[in-house]
Amino acid sequence: MHPYLFELASLMAIFAFAIVSPGADLAMVMRQSLVNGRRSAIITSFGVGTSLMFHVTYTILGLGLIISQSIYLFNIVKWCGVAYLLYIGIKSLRAGKTDMTVQAEGSDTTGKQQSGLKAFGLGFAANALNPKPVFFFLSIFSTVVNAHTPIMIKFSYGLVMASCLILWFVGVSMFMTTPKMRAAFSRASQWIDRASGLVFIALGLKLATEKAA
Repeated sequence: MHPYLFELASLMAIFAFAIVSPGADLAMVMRQSLVNGRRSAIITSFGVGTSLMFHVTYTILGLGLIISQSIYLFNIVKWCGVAYLLYIGIKSLRAGKTDMTVQAEGSDTTGKQQSGLKAFGLGFAANALNPKPVFFFLSIFSTVVNAHTPIMIKFSYGLVMASCLILWFVGVSMFMTTPKMRAAFSRASQWIDRASGLVFIALGLKLATEKAA
């Protein structure tokens, strides 16, 4: 096997577990699916994938190492992430009941269609403001990828991972927005908002306790 293919296979074997593990990204895409519809959820999925390339880029350029070694920079990223998750959590807790069976595709709880830019931004921010990827990509790239691997090859690894992440969340979006799923969740929409709000708040509080390695 070509060494680059072996590196990519090793990266994807590790990344596969990270993709399916519950976190702010999954919670955001699921909430978008149930509250704002398939279109918004898919656009949010692309926001998450684009944000992953943001993490991969600065990791390859060496900024990830700087952030991981700087308590000051780490705390800036961390507390921005905490504030964002708490904001989304509180907003979800205050949301009213949504009739998902008649709600217009891509509209929010007020019937107003969510803009593509906002949907994309929600996904991008959920991932970008999480400092955990700093250490995740720094660790796997430093242990799995050879230091002499060309930068463009490393970027291609990132593109493959970002594409897989987008496909995973698009799949989640498609599943969560099927008519049967929307009808089932419509009856408990307010409780879903409250549950997702608690999840976001819990993730925010958990992130607040994280310390730089």
